[in-house]
Amino acid sequence: MKNMLRTLALSVLLAGPALAQAPPGLTESERKAGAEAHPQILQQFGGAMSGPVADYVRSVGQKIAVQSGGGARATDYNVTLLNSNVNNAFAIPGGYVYITRQLLALMNDEAELAFVMGHEVAHVAARHGQKRQNRAALSNVLAGVAGVLTGSDLIGRGAGLVAGLTTLGYSREQERQADSLGVRYLVSAGYDPNAGTDSLAALGAQTALEARLKGQGGAEPSKWLSTHPPSGERVARMRTEAQALAPRAGKTLNRDAFLNAIDGMIYDDDPAEGVVVGNGFRHGGLALALDAPQGFAITNSPQAVTGTGPGNLKFDLRAADARTSDLNAIASARWQQLGVSAQPMRATRINGVEALEGSIRAGSQGGPVEATLTVYRWSPQLALTLVSIAPQGQGGSVAPVAASVRKMTPQEIAGIRSRRVTVVRVGPKDTLQGLADRMAYSDDRMARFLTLNQLDANAQLKAGDRVKLVTLR
Repeated sequence: MKNMLRTLALSVLLAGPALAQAPPGLTESERKAGAEAHPQILQQFGGAMSGPVADYVRSVGQKIAVQSGGGARATDYNVTLLNSNVNNAFAIPGGYVYITRQLLALMNDEAELAFVMGHEVAHVAARHGQKRQNRAALSNVLAGVAGVLTGSDLIGRGAGLVAGLTTLGYSREQERQADSLGVRYLVSAGYDPNAGTDSLAALGAQTALEARLKGQGGAEPSKWLSTHPPSGERVARMRTEAQALAPRAGKTLNRDAFLNAIDGMIYDDDPAEGVVVGNGFRHGGLALALDAPQGFAITNSPQAVTGTGPGNLKFDLRAADARTSDLNAIASARWQQLGVSAQPMRATRINGVEALEGSIRAGSQGGPVEATLTVYRWSPQLALTLVSIAPQGQGGSVAPVAASVRKMTPQEIAGIRSRRVTVVRVGPKDTLQGLADRMAYSDDRMARFLTLNQLDANAQLKAGDRVKLVTLR
């Protein structure tokens, strides 16, 4: 969850977005639309990363961009590494191309990164955004995904989460075209065209793993959002195209340069935005601790901390500006965001923190639910709002979340650690199991290790090989 003070500071920057040079052939309206959307995307996706890894990603993206033809120059494209724990890459009109650090970590060499960048550059160069969407539609995408908690009108109108934004409504045919162009860009730049197949296979495997870890089974749940062709189909088609191009293609992978660039990069949650620890959430900057009952899956995004538990239990915690509003006004505004009129609130204290509580019963697609709103006065500048949802009569099953919100001690804050990508060389006695055991997780270490490194369960490691781990630092 984004630090509220950072959000307030960022709002000043949103007033005047900088205009980037647009790729040749794009219209003034496309250029302007991209420039206006860019700072909003940065806000929604954790901001732009800086430093050597961001510079490296930019250089690879711009190297590929000049392969798109039409007199394209490297500086025509604004390539951004986003500080987001979502596996994603996307582009918007005007030459703005994005990749998240989480997806970057899933790649295994520079050629795979170049394909992802080439796929997104192709969307811009082929003007897919202009063909599918106008500026109003772009604004609608940024507005968020409705129905995040229950699918009911009660919650849907207040959701506002945009972690799934990427495709701007591209058709499947446009996605196929972007794949094909991306592979051709690889060849033009001297990379191995098989990297396109490898990167798509990696994304499909990671998507399936995440679905299984969330209890959704091993099937791919979203086909890389709804408009992308299924990963299996894409992999097979891209393999055929790569084979056709192989006779005149280079073999550059630049694996060592890539691994050197991402070594030490944050993985999963950024501690500055808070971290999920088991069934809890910890934010050192806000001294905030929250714990959910066993069985809840917690997700941290720049906008909110959300949780889903057994039996359709939900919660959503987010920040509110308390500098000019009292708790009752904040509660009324939150109820309004949820699409209902303000409800009576009861004053209380939770773990020593001043708070208000109120509840309502409403209908949803899954039947009647109970919604409880808890508003905490966290500081003179900041309030927290927690919406808890449960099927009617089961509100007590999610109530422990609201009761768990508390201030952390200095010792607890000092103990927060981050997961990082750690690149290691395989030793002569290392095994798959031994390396997997070093992954900083309590579950499915082997599956996580194999997926991160695009290895199968029967892979033979050689001493001196370099592999990626996720470790605590």
